[in-house]
Amino acid sequence: MTIHHTDPFADPPSARDAVRSFRGRLATGVTLWTALGSRRPVGLTVSSILVVNGTPARVLALLDPLSDLAEALAFSGAAAVTVLGRDQQRLAEVFAGESPAPGGAFRQADFTDTAWGPTPAGAPTWAGVRLESVSEVGWSRLVTCQIEHVEAGGEGEPLVHYRGRYPHLDIQSLGER
Repeated sequence: MTIHHTDPFADPPSARDAVRSFRGRLATGVTLWTALGSRRPVGLTVSSILVVNGTPARVLALLDPLSDLAEALAFSGAAAVTVLGRDQQRLAEVFAGESPAPGGAFRQADFTDTAWGPTPAGAPTWAGVRLESVSEVGWSRLVTCQIEHVEAGGEGEPLVHYRGRYPHLDIQSLGER
């Protein structure tokens, strides 16, 4: 067995999609979206989101239209959106389908049931959202959700996704605001 310092299955640079490479150079926070499907809860890590202030405030997200989450969100009309912390990288990888999850993704951590969907137990920052509209944008489904509930606590380091990795964000150097 050979250990590679790069992904041996990655496309060579000449074959990579330029738009995907552009998007990959935008550092984004990682959220876990969970919803109650017709048979079970489902979840997916989502980095393509935008929070919009207003009355009511909204969250917009781009979802894979073929994902279990897109189906569950359409079924239940609600989701829990959790901001993942640096210490939850493995959970992000599990819900992205990048790491094995013996027994299922929801058995990889403790979860608390909410009216919108399960959240990781003790999650300091999450929102309960209600589906408002859905439209197709490119190869994605744009969902617009009204924020019905917010918990915004904790001072831990958020999990950030950049160029296919989870780099360390030195929040100590940012100072207090």
